Amino acid sequence: MAAIRNVGVIDIGKTNAKVAVVDLGQRRELGVLTRPNTVLPGPPYPHFDLEGHWDFICDALAELHKAHGIDALSVTTHGASAVLLDAEGNLAAPMLDYEFAGPDDLAAAYDVIRPDFAETGSPRLGMGLNLGAQLHWQLKTDPGLLDRVATVLTYPQYWTYKLTGVLSNEVTSLGCHTDLWCPSENRFSSLVNRLGLEEKMAPVRKAGDRLGSVLPEVVARTGLPKDIPVACGIHDSNASLYPHLILRQPPFSVVSTGTWVIVLAIGGGRVLLDPSRDTLINVNAFGDPVPSARFMGGREFDMILKGREKGCSEEHIDTVLSREIMLFPAVDPRSGPFQGSEYHWSVDETLLTDGECFAALSFYLALVTAECLAMTGAEGPIVVEGPFAQNGLYLEMLEAATGRPVEASAGSLTGTSIGAALLVADGDTEKRPQAGPRGRGGERLSRLKQYAGKWQEQLQ
Repeated sequence: MAAIRNVGVIDIGKTNAKVAVVDLGQRRELGVLTRPNTVLPGPPYPHFDLEGHWDFICDALAELHKAHGIDALSVTTHGASAVLLDAEGNLAAPMLDYEFAGPDDLAAAYDVIRPDFAETGSPRLGMGLNLGAQLHWQLKTDPGLLDRVATVLTYPQYWTYKLTGVLSNEVTSLGCHTDLWCPSENRFSSLVNRLGLEEKMAPVRKAGDRLGSVLPEVVARTGLPKDIPVACGIHDSNASLYPHLILRQPPFSVVSTGTWVIVLAIGGGRVLLDPSRDTLINVNAFGDPVPSARFMGGREFDMILKGREKGCSEEHIDTVLSREIMLFPAVDPRSGPFQGSEYHWSVDETLLTDGECFAALSFYLALVTAECLAMTGAEGPIVVEGPFAQNGLYLEMLEAATGRPVEASAGSLTGTSIGAALLVADGDTEKRPQAGPRGRGGERLSRLKQYAGKWQEQLQ
């Protein structure tokens, strides 16, 4: 078989669904097509548009293959999601939106059967952010569902099933605050049996395992070669982490940004994680536990800006630093280290210019990220992936607040696609040059550190 060069990546985030072609040699995206990941209101409950996504995926693969040629396929998606299939391989129920609050109605009953944090590394989260809570709610509110379900698939593996017909699960999605996995023993948690799903979980495979051939109907629809390799697939935050795992020596940390800001600490200090502050254990592509923390930073960015201009001048930055214009957590109080807190400004928000708002918001996001890093025992350089890697103010403040070098990951705006593509690389783990620190020295750094200190003091 010819060497793999161009990888088609299905990348389903909470906000957008994407299909990209990644050039493995250059580690960059050659082409990207997107569609909104719109939640359908129901009935029976808010759910994701899997049929619409599949039509989009097939059309996008056909277009991108014609334009660039695709030699292999890989998949990455958001977490907190599973797909329930019946005996014929069709949906046994729609895939629940993890932001639907329905599971909270049965929280007391779920907490009775939920395993301890010590077993799973999963903090107790609201809505459907614990996948186990989703499944419990679905099974209790639809009495016939357990009998209809033949197979449970983690979300990336649903798409590899659609491509190949092979049923599988994978540990990076299972190990992401689901309550369903025991990271220390590399097995399903006791909850799986309590839900009656032990015999219905698809076999667990590694993220980089190559599955079977592309199905004939997919070949006919996309024009893809039937014998191209298809990787099992990976959770999106772990896709961002994967290139660094194969190229870097610990300790280091990766900050994956998008709708969620996910902090992943590799080889850092030993800390006692506090599940009440949205810390957790993730599981990386090699099956290893990774201390992690998160908050909805991308969502908070959009909630504050509300259509304001993105960007600012040096004058705006100087004003924010001089007047100590600060935003305090939590803009979205449902997640992160400051859950339950109501956000507030140090000044009247309505008097801020767009540039001042953008600068103060960028600083706020960096400072919450710094708090997440501290909670996970992170050490060494910090690598920022995704959209926030393009925000120089965020990078500068993160370096000032942590006292450690901060790198903006070079290449794609979404590190998830690059990481997922590398799952099918032909042993290509040669170390690449890394981007250098972005921070400034001198007076600017001193002012940023002073600002960070004041912000942290006022949280005490």
